[in-house]
Amino acid sequence: MTELTRRTLLAASTAAAAASALPASAQGKPDLSGKRFLITGASSGFGYAGALHYARLGATVVATMRNLPRKEADDLRAAARSLPGKVHIVALDVLEDSSVAAGVAEALRIAGGIDVLVNNAGIGITGPVEAQDMAATRLAFDTNVFGYQRMILAVLPEMRARKSGLIVNISSQLGRVIVPYGGHYSATKFAVEALSEQLAYELVPHGIDVLVIQPGGYPTKVWVNRNRYTSELKARLSPDVTQAYASVIQRMGTEDGSGRSAEVEDVPRAIAEIAALAAGRRPLRRAVHPGPKPQEPINAVSAEVQQKWLGGSPMGPMIRAVYD
Repeated sequence: MTELTRRTLLAASTAAAAASALPASAQGKPDLSGKRFLITGASSGFGYAGALHYARLGATVVATMRNLPRKEADDLRAAARSLPGKVHIVALDVLEDSSVAAGVAEALRIAGGIDVLVNNAGIGITGPVEAQDMAATRLAFDTNVFGYQRMILAVLPEMRARKSGLIVNISSQLGRVIVPYGGHYSATKFAVEALSEQLAYELVPHGIDVLVIQPGGYPTKVWVNRNRYTSELKARLSPDVTQAYASVIQRMGTEDGSGRSAEVEDVPRAIAEIAALAAGRRPLRRAVHPGPKPQEPINAVSAEVQQKWLGGSPMGPMIRAVYD
């Protein structure tokens, strides 16, 4: 069982290694020198801000987005001009197996390996569950869940070969709590939470960490895209469903994210802090938002239940390695 309890191996670490596990606030800015990041959905929001943040901290970043060429890619190149050789833009659409394979292969060619995968690309489509037709349902799950799985399958062989790596999955506080009329967003993010936790256990013997980031509401372009997808869905609704949820349907496609003033950079800062920690010392989950974090009590109860339920079983070492 020694191989599985990777955290016990850190007990004999040097003082320098122990210091690297301190929060960033206790040791200054995280040092990401030598780390190689692959980010999906880097055209805006957490992905765009993250590409620049990790590069400024010393990482080599492969920032991916679909539909190249595009203005957002030009903007990112311009913003990264002061970081020569640190930010590389690659075409990748998480909805397509072939695009994922080609994009990851190009990332490996550029960087020589992938130390941190940030699964960030995602969408939202709002409205009642009954209003979510199968086209909207497939698109939500294909992007937010299957897209993550495609990326995980593509990067794990190289990470396993090195017995090193970190997979960061962007979830949401809505991956633990539910707001009515949010479409299938919570359903997809609940799936991301389960996928990530199971993966974290299974990757313990391979020396690979998993991190789930749970942001609250941030003023990103997700609202623009959400309104586009939601408006398209709204136009397909039957009169019966439209009448059944009249006041809700009327508001669909009009959200603007107003009232959200939190800094988008909060999420990249949290990821950088945790990526800089020693392997095996990283938390499984991190709630990120300056406001309320309703998911935190659920995270605590979940961790307690998992350890009580399986901690004494043959799978116990994997469970404890993730939570200890």
